[in-house]
Amino acid sequence: MKDLSRRQRAILAYIEQFLDDNDYPPTIRDIQRELGISSTSVVDYNLKVLEGRDLIRRNRNISRGIELLGRASGRRNIVSIPVIGQIAAGQPIPVPGDLEGSDVAEQVEFSTDLLPDLGRDVFALRVKGHSMVDALIDDGDIVLLRKQETCENGETVAVWLKDQKETTLKKFYQEGERVRLQPANVTMEPIYTPASNVAIQGKLVSVVRSPA
Repeated sequence: MKDLSRRQRAILAYIEQFLDDNDYPPTIRDIQRELGISSTSVVDYNLKVLEGRDLIRRNRNISRGIELLGRASGRRNIVSIPVIGQIAAGQPIPVPGDLEGSDVAEQVEFSTDLLPDLGRDVFALRVKGHSMVDALIDDGDIVLLRKQETCENGETVAVWLKDQKETTLKKFYQEGERVRLQPANVTMEPIYTPASNVAIQGKLVSVVRSPA
């Protein structure tokens, strides 16, 4: 410990206190904000030092992937949600395969204390684009969605466009025989499509902000 800088000791102490208070680890952004560090890259550098000293272990594929070594995990209230692909938050983009794809390269961890109604029917997609930015959903964020095939007008859903074989994240409005898929960005126009062309895949549950 005496070989650590003051900042590295502060980061280590903050991680331990955060774990005590929340039962899950902080994000890089949490550490930056709490300790007044100039950038996330500075936090990342110091975490690498702590990792090299075998004081922490990191899983870079999840947003809260810091583990204090030599400490009982105690993470009873954390669930891992698979990130099973990308979803457009602009004009629709092709998404290979079905949302049920099993090739999961990434997971996001979430506390059931913050969102108690998580379960097997919740999945995650990474957002590409800016059309939902006014709803505080931006490029690089991860959206948690509950698998369902129906929704109410005004709800934010993942929609599969059958003819285009594309998917998009928008607010849903049924207007007679057509559907309006409304972006949350005043600079962008809605998408209009026949109701028969739309299959709802999931309803928005929560958003995990990009740490970058």
